Amino acid sequence: MHWTDIPTPALESLRAGTVIPAHPLALGKGTQIDLVRQRALTRYYVDAGVGGLAVGVHTTQFEIRENGLYDKVLDTCAEAAGDWTGRPLVQIAGLVGRTEQAVKEAQVARNLGYHAGLMCLAAWKDASIDEMIDHCATVAREIPLFGFYLQPAVGGVPLPFEFWKRFAAIENVIGVKMAPFNRYDTLNVLRGVAAARAEDRIALYTGNDDHIVGDLLTPFTIVRDDDTLTLPIRGGLLGHWSVWTKGAVELHQKCRAAQETGTISTSLLALDAEVTDCNAALFDVANGFQGAIAGCHEVLRRQGLLLHTRCLSDRETMGPGQADEITRVCREHPHLTDDTFVAENLERWLS
Repeated sequence: MHWTDIPTPALESLRAGTVIPAHPLALGKGTQIDLVRQRALTRYYVDAGVGGLAVGVHTTQFEIRENGLYDKVLDTCAEAAGDWTGRPLVQIAGLVGRTEQAVKEAQVARNLGYHAGLMCLAAWKDASIDEMIDHCATVAREIPLFGFYLQPAVGGVPLPFEFWKRFAAIENVIGVKMAPFNRYDTLNVLRGVAAARAEDRIALYTGNDDHIVGDLLTPFTIVRDDDTLTLPIRGGLLGHWSVWTKGAVELHQKCRAAQETGTISTSLLALDAEVTDCNAALFDVANGFQGAIAGCHEVLRRQGLLLHTRCLSDRETMGPGQADEITRVCREHPHLTDDTFVAENLERWLS
């Protein structure tokens, strides 16, 4: 599958910039999927106004592979989205592992109608840049790729400018999610895309959940040869946006409007700090990101979309004091939540 095979409405939405939540896993008993609530989550995101879904990614839990759930989760979410909306949605599937595994996952995703694969390189910690680029180029022959700079604190690999320059030069790369939680590394990605002269092909998305608004507002300027380019980050593919998603859509619209007019208010700058404060609670920064997935589950549990916060891995649990921190940010930043919207629609989504 080549990027020119992506339906035009979905490709245009991706490049214009949109909200793409990283889709959680709804567990029932043991390691079985709670199909009702898995579909309800997808319906929630669609009705909240997202432009795409990312499934099989970090927030979905990488352990779905070893538990034999990868195909089922991707299929359930794609089917639920297709049944619930006539809008074009960008469908992105997480791809992990060494080349054989990533190719198989790309084939599964392609056959289920996904438009791109989000390329996680956590399994390539000791590899050279040459080896990682060869791997990415091989997988790109199966499906268009979305680069993924996963922060090292949760298993990511440090990826220098040279990697991003060569990755962006792969012709079937259509986007990059920047999530190193590090400003220097984020700039290296942008410089790499510019150096590869791929800025018109590659959509830039923030995955920096600790600096969402700042990324969406900053006119990143990159010097190439004798020219100065401005490379805006148009959208976000975020675990943070798996919760309070209607508020995220509204926030993204405000940021895009500010991008277009070039007018950035102090209230928007204040939102950057408020959203980061919320993320510190959701991702359990105080405990080294122990509850980065469980914290999102806790918000969804309180809203009734999930029954519990349990994850496939025993290591993925709420950190000490995290529940209190979530309560605090909900109290202090209610304008960033969407509890009323969820309460009004929950029964319909669970039907």
